[in-house]
Amino acid sequence: MAKKIIEENHKKSPKINKFLDWFIHILGYTLVLITVSILFKKTVYIDNQFFGFWGILAVIIIFVLNRTVKPLLFWLTLPLTALTLGLFYPIVNVFVLKITDWILLDHFEIHGFFMVFLVSIIISIMNAIMDNIIIDTFLKGFKK
Repeated sequence: MAKKIIEENHKKSPKINKFLDWFIHILGYTLVLITVSILFKKTVYIDNQFFGFWGILAVIIIFVLNRTVKPLLFWLTLPLTALTLGLFYPIVNVFVLKITDWILLDHFEIHGFFMVFLVSIIISIMNAIMDNIIIDTFLKGFKK
């Protein structure tokens, strides 16, 4: 009987760990997006009603688009990305941000092109720093 309970708890823990990983990533990316919206007020606007609800929703939409649409866009634009030595790849990120802008209407807005291009590069850098330094270090310490 005790062996079954231990096995059941062991089977459930990977799901909890995956949810915890996802939740921490969403919170980290939300902080990145809100930071970018504060730094670039004229370029990125997030409606911060309900204690950042729209920021979290925008990050979830971006997360889903990055898992579904972005790989397709990457493969479709791979020749152009190769010709430009990778300079076209942030434009794929801009397209994901524009889709999020279209989905959330007035609650998440992005204006311009060149500044959005710069913002997408900054978001990518901040996400990489958040992933590799902060979140991974936190999760490694938590899993011990």
